[in-house]
Amino acid sequence: MVHKPGKQGQKYVGYDQDITYGMTSTVKIILDARVFGLIDEDENCDGWLAAGILGLQEKVATAWDKNGFLPSRLPDELRERHARIYKQAVEDARANGWDPDREIEEKHR
Repeated sequence: MVHKPGKQGQKYVGYDQDITYGMTSTVKIILDARVFGLIDEDENCDGWLAAGILGLQEKVATAWDKNGFLPSRLPDELRERHARIYKQAVEDARANGWDPDREIEEKHR
């Protein structure tokens, strides 16, 4: 039997092994979870099952719901943490080959 992504038993490779550290939806869940203190800032979710990532996504959604869904509406401490975490993530992603402009072009072909 072939295991397909998202199926039970599929393990996440970890933030630092995700596609060029790119801004995938899973990476954004991890970054937001770090912002809200749902996981440690050095947690990369390596080996997590899809169910664990989905559970984390639900917690992140709840945290955003309580905080207005925009970084600008976050309390000062969280807004500063968000800016710091995302700044570093974008720098790491770009250093590892992530090009957001190329992604947009590829999606609109």
